[in-house]
Amino acid sequence: MKYFILSYLLLISFLGISQSNDKTELYKNYREDQFYASLTYNILNLKPNGLSQSGFSTGFHFGFIRDMPINANRDFALGLGLGLSSNSYNQNLLITEDNKEYLFEIINEDEINVSQNKFTTYLVELPFEIRWRTSTATDYNFWRIYAGFKVGYVFYNSTKFRSNAGDVKLFNIDAFNQLQYGLTLSVGYGTWNFHAYYGLNPIFNEESILNGEQLDIASFKVGLMFYIL
Repeated sequence: MKYFILSYLLLISFLGISQSNDKTELYKNYREDQFYASLTYNILNLKPNGLSQSGFSTGFHFGFIRDMPINANRDFALGLGLGLSSNSYNQNLLITEDNKEYLFEIINEDEINVSQNKFTTYLVELPFEIRWRTSTATDYNFWRIYAGFKVGYVFYNSTKFRSNAGDVKLFNIDAFNQLQYGLTLSVGYGTWNFHAYYGLNPIFNEESILNGEQLDIASFKVGLMFYIL
């Protein structure tokens, strides 16, 4: 009987050590939030007089961020990634082309019945984040605050205007700044996270002129961010 008890105690001790080693290894190697998807409402910031938005301007963003913990508890980390982004802006700015020169003017909607007017950009993005969270290797519902910086390259753009006076469609025009960058913030608990992007440079380049002044509108995006391990 005593041999049975001794064997039982040895087995329990072995299992306890094994589980402890497994847990240590789990904590040593786990990473958080390496895939992301986001839906945003896109707002034009620094609008000149007369320029306004209409309808719902949307943004869709997804990608991969490499999570790199920087402390023993792995609740502080750096994140560096690669993603794709599509952004549309519905507004009353008419963009036309004349002899390879792009012209900008505010639409007089009292004279023209407009059914659609928007421009859209498609970007490859490089997000960088400084990450804090209350997660553990086994807890998937936790608080997070991720602040960072994002650089995007506009690889394709389009403008679409439809009205009773005629249609104008332009593709891959040179008026857009190909390099877009700004600050990012994601805050939330579990699946649902508030997300914001504040553009630091104009959407259009310095040659884009409206009413004799440079068109300096920038992007401000607010919405939801979803992270997947």
